[in-house]
Amino acid sequence: MATAHEISQLAATLAKLAEAIAVQEAKPTEPARPMPERVLLTVEEAAEYLGVGRTLMYQLIRDREIRTVQIHRLRRVPREEIDAYAARIHAEQNAA
Repeated sequence: MATAHEISQLAATLAKLAEAIAVQEAKPTEPARPMPERVLLTVEEAAEYLGVGRTLMYQLIRDREIRTVQIHRLRRVPREEIDAYAARIHAEQNAA
């Protein structure tokens, strides 16, 4: 049967182990090699890049404010389209 001292030592060891695991999980994992900056984004990525919600991004696409390309069945948003849209609305709002 374990003594109170042995139990407290085990508890301290387990607490240290749990802390080490938590610290390890909190570290962001680096990819094996850095990914190149993508020029075609998913609609969700484009929305995040522009800083808007998915619904608004789909509306901008539907209203042809932002053009997309299709690769087989995939819909992608060129990064330059998002940059051009941002520049347009910036210019329109500052022209007034």
